[in-house]
Amino acid sequence: MRPGAGEYAPYYEKYVSLIQGDDVLDVIEAQRMQMGRLLAGRGEREGNFRYAAGKWSVKEVIGHINDAERIFSYRALRIARGDTTPLAGFEQDGYVQTGGFGERTLAELAEEFEAIRSASVLLFRSFGAEAWARQGVASNAAVTVRALAYILAGHELHHRRILEERYFSAIPRA
Repeated sequence: MRPGAGEYAPYYEKYVSLIQGDDVLDVIEAQRMQMGRLLAGRGEREGNFRYAAGKWSVKEVIGHINDAERIFSYRALRIARGDTTPLAGFEQDGYVQTGGFGERTLAELAEEFEAIRSASVLLFRSFGAEAWARQGVASNAAVTVRALAYILAGHELHHRRILEERYFSAIPRA
């Protein structure tokens, strides 16, 4: 079942609305292969590409997706287990600045995405119906486990589309 508007902060609507249908687990699992295909065979030149000055590199985008996925999954785990402790937000630009993603290979970051996404699939598949409906607080807003699954999937799709449209379509051929 899709989350209702009251299950997440309005900011996240841009991610939740990207996910079609009610089976978010199938979407999350399919995205693992879709991202793998997008990144397969890409080299370091492409990994270091920025489509404009001041924008993140491809590697930084992948690093950001990985960081955000860990955070969304962690939030889901805590809330699913009944932990009512409010969970802090995170400043994405600060994470990217200190993430050292430019010093890693694109292949390593792609492999890391695969591992994180596999763990996320297993985590979300482990939740019973009661856990999916549990609500907690993250970034000073109420959120359910169900909404976090949609946010996680929508966040990945949002950034994958940016990679396709603004990065990989703009990289000059060698």
